[in-house]
Amino acid sequence: MERSKQLNDAISSKNSERDMDQKPREYKIVYHNFLTFGYWHLAGIYGLYLCFTSAKWATIVFSIFLYTAAEIGVTAGAHRLWAHKTYKAKLPLQILLMILNSIAFQNSVLHWARDHRLHHKYTDTDIDPHNAKRGFFYSHVGWLLVKKLPEVKNYGQQIDISDLNNNPVLKFQKRYAIPFIGLVCFIIPTIIPIYFWGESLNNAWHISMLRYISNLNATFLVNSAAHMWGFKPYDKGILSAQNLSVSVATFGEGFHNYHHVFPWDYRAAEFGNNKLNLTTKFIDFFAWLGWAYDLKTVSKDMITRRARRTGDGTNLWGWEDKDIIEEEKSATLIFQEKK
Repeated sequence: MERSKQLNDAISSKNSERDMDQKPREYKIVYHNFLTFGYWHLAGIYGLYLCFTSAKWATIVFSIFLYTAAEIGVTAGAHRLWAHKTYKAKLPLQILLMILNSIAFQNSVLHWARDHRLHHKYTDTDIDPHNAKRGFFYSHVGWLLVKKLPEVKNYGQQIDISDLNNNPVLKFQKRYAIPFIGLVCFIIPTIIPIYFWGESLNNAWHISMLRYISNLNATFLVNSAAHMWGFKPYDKGILSAQNLSVSVATFGEGFHNYHHVFPWDYRAAEFGNNKLNLTTKFIDFFAWLGWAYDLKTVSKDMITRRARRTGDGTNLWGWEDKDIIEEEKSATLIFQEKK
């Protein structure tokens, strides 16, 4: 009887958590964040204008390079390595990824990974920090402009990040976050164009802001657009979807229906497709170099069986994909006929 009561209590608790997204919500604006994000975006928009009017080509190319580096710091570092532990990295690669992640400045990896683990455990409920059921704006950036719900804080404290807290590279980033992240994200990217090719301070600073908000919004799209629009080949019962536009912006993070079904796969995309997955190529390169190892993947058989069982029947890449063999086409046709 006691075991049955515990089971019922556990089920009741889980149902209560999942029903939280239905509750009304009072939004309390965090004015410091509101003003900060407001300035960053206005400065970035002005930076975009300067790209077409007075900026030097070297400054624009340099900003594109930094955008790519920073995005890899989020996708290969904070996300696939530290939040999900989909592979392991030796110390040199960890240091490199920490630096790249600091260029992106999306809080410390410790904070980022904790929120992301919470997101996966309670996806699309009000325990999820950026619950997509609250709408596009809220899941995109609004969640950062208002105070967190008490439940987000309470459940967030229960998320185990002991592996991250014991990581010396991440402890360094957190301890010296203000001077170090400020230096690599804002100061150095502004000084380099001025010193090396004579860019003006006005142009260098505002184009740096453009690069920064571009990185922010690319990552935000995974929380918003990739939970609202796209195909669901693996689980049609969840909000996360395959969104190719998001994959382009984030170097492979838009295969989101797959990722939420198989979050431990280092590729974060089905069948290892690298067409829009620069992050996977990056990890593969360092695996070849010996700096990345123990890469976790999902078998084709498991992927196919899950798609047949819970997917919406869509085929992301289509019959023109040169990697699809006749046997796979036949299996898919059988599946479609049975439906």
